[in-house]
Amino acid sequence: MSRTLGTSGIEVSAIGLGCNNFGRRGTVTEHQSGSTRVLHAAVDHGITLLDTAEMYGVPPTTSETHMGVALKGRRDSVVIATKW
Repeated sequence: MSRTLGTSGIEVSAIGLGCNNFGRRGTVTEHQSGSTRVLHAAVDHGITLLDTAEMYGVPPTTSETHMGVALKGRRDSVVIATKW
């Protein structure tokens, strides 16, 4: 099931994935391998809206870095919402 993102005309999944734990110490997604597994599972199950911010992860930007590596070759299948 998809929804239109605001008035943009962009279609995204009705459920999004918050990526604030990617790179967070003490979590399964602290390291790249865990973040990749979570992202691939989400995309494989139809999640197309991913939410992140540059301050997520230790050090900051780790979430975005993990996402970039995990989404290589799959970037066109998702919409990434970020905050600045």
